[in-house]
Amino acid sequence: MRIPLSWLAEHVDLEPGASGVDVAASLVRVGLEEEGIHTAGVTGPVVVGRVLDLVKEPQKNGKTINWTHVDVGPAHNDADGSRGIVCGAHNFVEGDLVVVALPGAELPGGFAIAARKTYGHVSDGMICSARELGLGEDHDGIIVLARHLPGVEVTPGQDALALLGLAEETVEVNVTPDRGYCFSIRGIAREYAHGTRRPVAQVLRDPVDVEVPVPSGPGFPVRLEDDAPVRGALGCDRFVARVVRGLDPTRPTPAFVADRLRQAGMRPISLAVDVTNYVMLATGQPLHAYDLDQLQGELVVRRARAGERLTTLDDVERTLHPEDLLITDEVPGDPSTSRVLSLAGVMGGAASEVSATTRDVLVEAAHFAQVTVARTARRHRLPSEAAKRFERGTDPTICAAAAELAVRLLVEHGGGTAETTATDAGETTAPQPVTMDAGFPERVVGVPYDAEVVVGTLTEIGCTVDVEGSALTVTPPPWRPDLTGRVHLVEEVARLTGYDAIPSVLPPAPAGTGLTPAQRARRSVARALVDDGFVEVLSYPFVAASVHDAQQLPADDPRRSALRLANPLSEQQPLMRTSLLDSLVETVRRNVSRGLRDLAVMELGSVTHPRPGAGRAEVLGVERRPSPAELARLQEAVPAQPLHVAGVLTGVRRRPGALADGFARTAEPAGWADAVEAARTVAAAVGVEVVVEAAEHAPWHPGRCARITTPQGHPVGYAGELHPSAVAALELPARAAAFELDLDVLLALVGAAPQVDPLSGLPAATQDVALVVDAATPAATVQEALREGAGPLLEDVHLFDVYSGAQVGPGRKSLAFALRFRAADRTLTAEEASAARDAAVTLAADRTGATQRV
Repeated sequence: MRIPLSWLAEHVDLEPGASGVDVAASLVRVGLEEEGIHTAGVTGPVVVGRVLDLVKEPQKNGKTINWTHVDVGPAHNDADGSRGIVCGAHNFVEGDLVVVALPGAELPGGFAIAARKTYGHVSDGMICSARELGLGEDHDGIIVLARHLPGVEVTPGQDALALLGLAEETVEVNVTPDRGYCFSIRGIAREYAHGTRRPVAQVLRDPVDVEVPVPSGPGFPVRLEDDAPVRGALGCDRFVARVVRGLDPTRPTPAFVADRLRQAGMRPISLAVDVTNYVMLATGQPLHAYDLDQLQGELVVRRARAGERLTTLDDVERTLHPEDLLITDEVPGDPSTSRVLSLAGVMGGAASEVSATTRDVLVEAAHFAQVTVARTARRHRLPSEAAKRFERGTDPTICAAAAELAVRLLVEHGGGTAETTATDAGETTAPQPVTMDAGFPERVVGVPYDAEVVVGTLTEIGCTVDVEGSALTVTPPPWRPDLTGRVHLVEEVARLTGYDAIPSVLPPAPAGTGLTPAQRARRSVARALVDDGFVEVLSYPFVAASVHDAQQLPADDPRRSALRLANPLSEQQPLMRTSLLDSLVETVRRNVSRGLRDLAVMELGSVTHPRPGAGRAEVLGVERRPSPAELARLQEAVPAQPLHVAGVLTGVRRRPGALADGFARTAEPAGWADAVEAARTVAAAVGVEVVVEAAEHAPWHPGRCARITTPQGHPVGYAGELHPSAVAALELPARAAAFELDLDVLLALVGAAPQVDPLSGLPAATQDVALVVDAATPAATVQEALREGAGPLLEDVHLFDVYSGAQVGPGRKSLAFALRFRAADRTLTAEEASAARDAAVTLAADRTGATQRV
């Protein structure tokens, strides 16, 4: 909302010498957000000039220019008492008072004025049009002040910036959703009074404080119908209509209205439209003007019917929804003649639009339900100025006053005549009172507030307060629909008495607690992966259902059972992720699309798994602590949200380069083995041993997928290369690899005080063994058998070579393992190490059919 200071000053007493910065500071003091201070963008000498003479000079290019001498005042004239200026416009004559930008001035857009030679003359300035000064779109004719400011006495040399309001500051503030009344000069004036700590009654002049004449009879017929209220609220509970006849369509919008609309960021259009916008900005009540000659019978406010369409003022034909509230007209008693005129509270239609030939106007001032307007505006993507106000809540008591203001302006500046009849249909509901103890604000905010301060503050914002002992019954003002509970009233008390009066008190931190083992483990996991070359990212947990299809998840896969948000940020991503890969692959795809193909990214985050049969959580009040049964029901409705860790690798894992021994290292592409190793890195960081075995699990490649489990058999996750079809659907580079582990499962195995084995000073005995097994036998199965068969002397076993070929026969492979033995209390003999190795080989042969290769 942009607020010109001169307009604000008409409705509230500004402090002496207050600038735009001072006004913004006062508004910030009561919780509004400053967006900026604006001016017209015109600087330097811009003055009033009188045209002394004018000579028309045809040019070779067919254009005719005017060579003029202009009196710009004694302080700016040359020695001959004028300045010579070339002008291409022809809408002025000798003696006219015009606006002249002198050398040194700068107009909007950075257009600097200087004396320059043109058309055979030195033009010592510029006679300005409205567009050149940023006052409108008229570029063909210059501003003649007698027409632009009728009745205003001006003299040559007078500052034109102040005269035209171009030197005025405009304060822009960001209006929060709960403060819709601040979308008006009326609301901002009230907040400015609060911000300067002055009584509203003494400094405020309410723009709706006008006398509305008693109608001589019923006006244009209006019928309110609503067969589908939203949340029990009628779409329209008040509709005021006034008629003005005999408008002169040639009458322009008065300069002060057009100037203030431009300063507020709106474009002047026509007298009738500009008047409704002007009153809306002044009062916060949106209005709409209809061409009365285009209406038939009576106006009907109702919900849309199946198949109805409307072409709105932006020339877009829209298919209407049954929840859309409409303004229609029809011949009385003949519903078949019903015609849609506008989306109520959002935008009018082209059929009844006020045009250049309109002479009779019907002015509408209505009160529409917040939810209805908000849903319609979002459904049709029409964030109009009217919708912004209605969806935040308007004052239903000022409809008649706002319509009266518009009628007065149309009569005064349009030459029309107001009908003495009027329509005021519907009945509004008074605000509901809120009961609160006078000490409640102190208990919530932590600042001592006297009962008199609480009552005085609430009265100052417009509430009616009834006091019975320490109990307060507070009735909010009609322009504050956001005040529906005690905490809302507490916020007003804290806001007006000053947020700076609320102390910053840090809660005492208990000594010696530190991080929990789970917290330390999570940090260790992130650090270990980053040390391994991964980059940690954070992605939004909202995904589209199509990501499950792209990953080729089976129809019965539990990961397809995702929680749908009731009010998603984006309709294209309404689901909560059930896997970190759901959102992580989008991060990878976006980086790849921007040319970064060599990636290793990881994320630690929660996933959401809905509980089968769990219902919607009930909404509990804040007046008391929930009972154990209520808490249990809430907990049952909350979906499981385990912590996962996942990573994706694409492109080159290790870049080519020179080694220390002078040999060159070739580039190593990322592959399934890197993903598996990353999973092992996670487990090692937590301090848990895991078992890796072959598996088939979407979206991984069936032949290059590993299942990660604990030694006890608990599933932890999967790692490997992604399926080629999934890679193509997700728009990832070929051979992309990924892993995802359930970190909660690993953290559950972490002890509160993990035991660390002491370092041994005794030497280790190493033995290598090569075993030949079937090609389908997993190496992890053989390795686990060796570990178990070797007994307690085995310190480590790892696979270091895999061979398949003629020497081992078809369908067979050779697995070479290195075994390291060590005893804690003695140096092992060769016989002891060999015996442990033989025991390991024997158990591997029994379990897997392995034979020792010689």
